Amino acid sequence: MDHAQQTARLAESAPVRIAACLGVCEHANVIVVQPSAAARAAGARPVWLGLVNDRDATDDIAAWAKAGGPGVAPCPDILDLYVFTPPRRAR
Repeated sequence: MDHAQQTARLAESAPVRIAACLGVCEHANVIVVQPSAAARAAGARPVWLGLVNDRDATDDIAAWAKAGGPGVAPCPDILDLYVFTPPRRAR
C-alpha cells in the first residue's frame, strides 16, 4: 500500500494525523478513527483498525469517517475484520 496515497484518500474525508509509532507494529498499517467531540461526550470511543493494506479497506474507512464515524454512523460490517483492541499503555 502506498502510504502517501492512503493518507491522501483518508484526508479527503476527515482530518488526518500521522504518528511515528503507536506501539502496535504487528498490526501495520494502523488507522485510528476518532469520534467527534459531541460523539465522544456521548460515550463514543476511538476505533483501532489494523492490517489496513488495501485500497478497498481504505475507501470503506474514508466513507465511514465521512458519514460521521464512531458514535454517529455504524461501523460497516466489513471493517470488523480490521478492528482490534490496542494494548493498554504501561504506566
